[in-house]
Amino acid sequence: MDPFDYPRSWEADVVLSDGGTVHLRPITPDDAERLLAFHGRLSERTRYFRYFGPYPRMPKRDLDRFSTVDHSDRVALAAFLGDDVVAVGRYDRLGGGSSAEVAFVVEDTHQGRGLGSILLEHLAAAARERGLSRFTAEVLAENGQMVRVFRDAGYSVSRAFDEGALHLEFDIDPTEQSVEVARAREQAAEARSVHNLLHPRSIAVIGASTDRTKIGHAVLTNLLTADFTGPVYPVNAEHRSVRGVRAYPSVLEIPDDVDLAVVAVPAPRVDEVMDACLAKGVKALVVVTSGFGETGPDGRGAERRLVDEARAHGMRVVGPNALGVINTDAGVRLNATLAPALPVRGRTGFFCQSGALGTAILATAAQRGLGLSTFVSAGNRADVSGNDLLQYWETDPATDVVLLYLESFGNPRKFARLARRLGRTKPIVAVKSGRHAVTPALAATSVPVDEASVQALFEQAGVIRVESLAQLFDTALLLAHQPLPAGPRVAVVGNSTAIGLLAADTALAQGLELAGDPVDVGAQAGPEAFAAAVEEALADPGADALVVVFVPPLTVPGTAFARALREVVERGGRTKPIASTFLAVEGVPDELAVPGPGGAPGRGSVPSYPSPERAVLALARATRYARWRSAPQGTFTRPAGVDADTARRLVAELRPAETGERRLDDDTAVRLLACYGVDVVPFRVVSSADDAARAAAELGYPVALKSTDDRLRHRTDLVGVRLDLTGDEAVRGAYAMLAEVSAGPDVYVQRMVPKGISCVLGLQDDPSFGSLVSFGLSGLVSDLLGDRAYRAVPLTDADAAALVRAPKAAPLLAGYRGDEPADLVALQELVLRLAALAEDLPEIREVALEPVLASAAGAYVGSARVTLGPPPSRHDTGPRRLRSPGASH
Repeated sequence: MDPFDYPRSWEADVVLSDGGTVHLRPITPDDAERLLAFHGRLSERTRYFRYFGPYPRMPKRDLDRFSTVDHSDRVALAAFLGDDVVAVGRYDRLGGGSSAEVAFVVEDTHQGRGLGSILLEHLAAAARERGLSRFTAEVLAENGQMVRVFRDAGYSVSRAFDEGALHLEFDIDPTEQSVEVARAREQAAEARSVHNLLHPRSIAVIGASTDRTKIGHAVLTNLLTADFTGPVYPVNAEHRSVRGVRAYPSVLEIPDDVDLAVVAVPAPRVDEVMDACLAKGVKALVVVTSGFGETGPDGRGAERRLVDEARAHGMRVVGPNALGVINTDAGVRLNATLAPALPVRGRTGFFCQSGALGTAILATAAQRGLGLSTFVSAGNRADVSGNDLLQYWETDPATDVVLLYLESFGNPRKFARLARRLGRTKPIVAVKSGRHAVTPALAATSVPVDEASVQALFEQAGVIRVESLAQLFDTALLLAHQPLPAGPRVAVVGNSTAIGLLAADTALAQGLELAGDPVDVGAQAGPEAFAAAVEEALADPGADALVVVFVPPLTVPGTAFARALREVVERGGRTKPIASTFLAVEGVPDELAVPGPGGAPGRGSVPSYPSPERAVLALARATRYARWRSAPQGTFTRPAGVDADTARRLVAELRPAETGERRLDDDTAVRLLACYGVDVVPFRVVSSADDAARAAAELGYPVALKSTDDRLRHRTDLVGVRLDLTGDEAVRGAYAMLAEVSAGPDVYVQRMVPKGISCVLGLQDDPSFGSLVSFGLSGLVSDLLGDRAYRAVPLTDADAAALVRAPKAAPLLAGYRGDEPADLVALQELVLRLAALAEDLPEIREVALEPVLASAAGAYVGSARVTLGPPPSRHDTGPRRLRSPGASH
């Protein structure tokens, strides 16, 4: 193989354990001088550990051998920081078999950053692609750091000791433990990179302007007004100071280190600024400048170059076209945004994309009394994305609730995985725009998913999906201030029968239950009677939550009732959530607020909504989330009998990335599905009556004959199918009829299976959720009503069980009106096999299994349609890597 020709999928930007980044790619002969310089920077001890001897100089023969590999039997990956090699990992196949010897070396100043573990992950993935299944390694026993890399990788390692060296061997197929280890390291590294961004010790504002109308002036002003706890360095080539702060003509002339640079210069100058930031060693960039990916192809190219350069030099980037980042921590007080005020301290994290929307979000949060811990408006989201923030918030002790305003997903599969994990401990509320109005590029790869299924897909990942910013804040106020409900039973207390009934009707419409009739204390009741009714409802063991509806009377100030309600809550009512319609206030009234540590209303505060419907809707969302969180998670299990390697080789031979989207022929589709234990009922394709009779005899009677025309194959009403044929004469007659109505002479002959309910199982890609498994019952009525259910890959066994029970017609499978129930476990197994196929093979664009006959005897696949093509959405398997800056925004 050409030493310069390697799979581009082996190239990646990766985040290290300290939050920095490096670029990983295979070595080529052009890297010889870089390898020589790298070797020269290694300490004697490091060279001794790697080469088992002094090895002070690398002779030309070895340099040629190390820099020239075939990317198959000999593979070498290097980690680059800028133009410098900082680590190398390689494997050499042993004797043409399925084993290879693996070795690493990391430059001394970069040891302890997780480079050895990352190289092992990527080398193992490359080796599996080349048909290898096992690694061996020789490590000096005193090289404890390298021994730990292998020991902590999650593989089952066998070891032998011989004359001061350890001989290690292990299979490199992913195990449950190795995947968990890799993802735990991924979480820690990506969380650390965001932590560095939100906790800078020093900031440079590049483009800080004395002109009050310029964004550079606004950013500097907002940083200073928020009283950032570290030094702020304005960068302005024309003025000695900006807003009374010493300015520098270039970031390179700042005397101290710079952790974060806010870039506010015109787009054409950003390249020049980047060069200075790279030379300075800046750790993170917030680019508020517009004029990049949002402007078209040229802007997208400039954006990719910006991010590629930043990552290659160890930096993360927020933006371009970003509003900026906020951290309200008293030890940081960071407002690196265009918004004028630092929000009050709270325990809610917020991520959005649109800068213009971000300003409105911050204003609304302040207006409604919602304190924030951190806020990131990522603009074009060329690098730092919502997924990075999910990683950070998972382990951030200052954040209890996560809010997202999403316009698109960069990696929907990863979003679903991270959200599902984070949602088990912290609620996520998301506005997802673009379901009804998407860009042409997204629409081209989208599948029609009904609104109820969209909701189910978010709920599968534990995400509370809302339709608007108003609903987002309604829900966030309840989650931020009140406990989760233990169940669906709601008590309603108020001083107006009409409004109480409105709250009760809304609760029932949302699937909640009433804990008794609404209690009306009467319009003339005083604060004490009102408080007593609330206290009694909270003490009721049959109520899980409380809705308080209040109309201010004319004779007594409403504040007296509010104080009475707060006293009840403070006496022990904080175990059940309370939502109120109180004093016509939207947010948290001062009288119902429990002071939080940052000045915003804290836990125990009672949120108020302008109408009882909005109060109940917020409570219903919290209830559904609480039910999801307390339900069994299910387990991600790989079905038995999967041959993923054969499937990958089969797909690779078809070269879908080069040939574009294509439908597989029947034989190839059957072979591919068989790799995942999905067996299609035996069939033959025949082109004459004699062939049909012979095929029927070989398959065994009874048989079915089907048209090969997709429009007719499943339509008994259009003479496209003939069933239960038991003899030669019947087969010949059926063939003649089908040949007459079909476009050609070809007809399927297939063995009959036990009678059952006809179902449809599918797999397709969606830009918002990645791969979706769909399930429904066959038939015109189901098609007309769109009675399909969807779940996003990956699926747990609990997801699979829920999917086959989700369609409205699913009761037919469970023995409706005394019929014999179908084998739902067999259907669930089929669902999990399709999900495994989607996880392993991103080239799968569509699979349709129709019909799947579900009966007490099992689930039988009658026919299959499989389409391959370049994957339109990011995959979420394989070694760690950052999303490509060229990926969909």
